[in-house]
Amino acid sequence: MTIPETNNGSAAIPLSGRHDFEAIARWVKPGTRVLDLGCGDGSLLKHLTEIRGVRGYGVDIDVENIVACIGNGVNVIQGDLESGLSGFEDGSFDYVILSQTLQAMKHTEGIVREMLRVGREGIVSFPNFGFWRHRIQILLGHMPVTKNLPYQWFDTPNVHLCTIDDFEAFCAQHGVRILQRMVMSNGDAVSRLPNLLGTLAVYRIESRR
Repeated sequence: MTIPETNNGSAAIPLSGRHDFEAIARWVKPGTRVLDLGCGDGSLLKHLTEIRGVRGYGVDIDVENIVACIGNGVNVIQGDLESGLSGFEDGSFDYVILSQTLQAMKHTEGIVREMLRVGREGIVSFPNFGFWRHRIQILLGHMPVTKNLPYQWFDTPNVHLCTIDDFEAFCAQHGVRILQRMVMSNGDAVSRLPNLLGTLAVYRIESRR
């Protein structure tokens, strides 16, 4: 399968070092409806509102994040993503975003299915567990601790870490079409050996059904 790549160049990414935010912002069309799942303090949705004029909501379970979203002027709903998105009708949004939250979900299949039910397209980003530094640490007998995976094994919020190859196999097996892919390392695009050299992957996806 040939996957379209997006050339990110080497420009610095604003927004607190979240390199996936820039790729997401480039893919989201102006004036569209966006749902940001696990939205944190609302920084991404605020950015998309300012530069793309989007309309939408964030969803988060943490009370401090809810308060931060309100402070950022972001429409937010408190909710547990593990319970699904039953409060939203089919096709309610143009894009549903899951930015570096996928690996913390217990029910991966369920949340991806719900994303593509509620939105015409989904945008997913996650740290690549196949990055070469992670592999070396495993070979040395330790769970990886890096800039992109900063937690120790005993305090990590991550439940289902995966590699780029794992995610693409998941998509093929679950009726998900990959529309675009961006693989990065320190904000720079990675086109050669992405599963080995990339630290962060961002995908734009839709349902095949």
